Amino acid sequence: MVREKLPVSTPTLGGVQWKCVESKKDSPLLYYGRFILSPLMRDQADTIGIAMRRALLTEIEETCITRVHFPNAHHEYSTIRGIQESVEEILMNLKQIVLRGKPHGTGGACIYVTGPGSITAQDIDLPPSIKAVDPRQYIASATEPIALQIGLELKRSNGYFSRPPEPVLHGSFPLDPVFMPVQNVNYSIHSYGNGNESQEILFLEIWTNGSLTPKEALHEASRKLINLFIPFLHKEELNVPLEDNQHKVCLSPSCFSFPREYGKDRVKMAKETFIDQLEFSPRVYNCLKRSKIYTLWDILSKTPEDLRQLLHYRIDDIKEVFGIAEQHM
Repeated sequence: MVREKLPVSTPTLGGVQWKCVESKKDSPLLYYGRFILSPLMRDQADTIGIAMRRALLTEIEETCITRVHFPNAHHEYSTIRGIQESVEEILMNLKQIVLRGKPHGTGGACIYVTGPGSITAQDIDLPPSIKAVDPRQYIASATEPIALQIGLELKRSNGYFSRPPEPVLHGSFPLDPVFMPVQNVNYSIHSYGNGNESQEILFLEIWTNGSLTPKEALHEASRKLINLFIPFLHKEELNVPLEDNQHKVCLSPSCFSFPREYGKDRVKMAKETFIDQLEFSPRVYNCLKRSKIYTLWDILSKTPEDLRQLLHYRIDDIKEVFGIAEQHM
């Protein structure tokens, strides 16, 4: 973060306002925007700049390819007849594809082409609500007159998910998606005025990958931050009692408990069901991942109190986890 001094004669604005002072598209996969927010009281710009930078880099959602289905491919080092690249190289190229739009739940897409020729993002048959940002993004080359079919799974989330090792079943390969449409954020603070009259201007620079514009990212990050603070404005509506002695949230509805006896078949199913396959919200999914919970069985093995603590006693999140777990058991 850089602080710069501007001349005292810099004009001030009546009331806090924001403005886009620069916007450009360097390529289909690189957008740039520069914004100002002013006038701000001393130290307010730093507070806003830190929060906005973190929200822009970690809270913005993106649609990515999360799983690829190859017929007759037993491992990622397999080769496909008539295709120049190995399965591993195709997976890496598909991971780089940038998509714009929102799927409905876990969406699906496919690639069906006949060679010879180059296979690019424009050959992906996507749902109507989603499109490839750069149709020219390279996937593979067919060197023979063959028919190639690849199935894709799409998901929308935020952040980076590192999957635990999974066995490849029937040519199904999971990807480690990076749901980070904002590639970089920088902010600087310009001060003007003297003493108690000093004020600040916040400059925000945002680079995105084209799945959304910097202006859209700024609006989305602002909305995310506002939603985080809403509970503090309506704390009486949460109806969460506090224990006077221990000063902690006490939750004990009878519905927040799991049966502790399961048959062997159900245990096996729970151990083979990864939380990536369940429809958890991004916030709950991230909490579970950070706590090293990877499967449905990991959830069922925790006590209700353990789950409440790792979910930070958020009632909606707790209900979501118990509801989805009970639904699948």
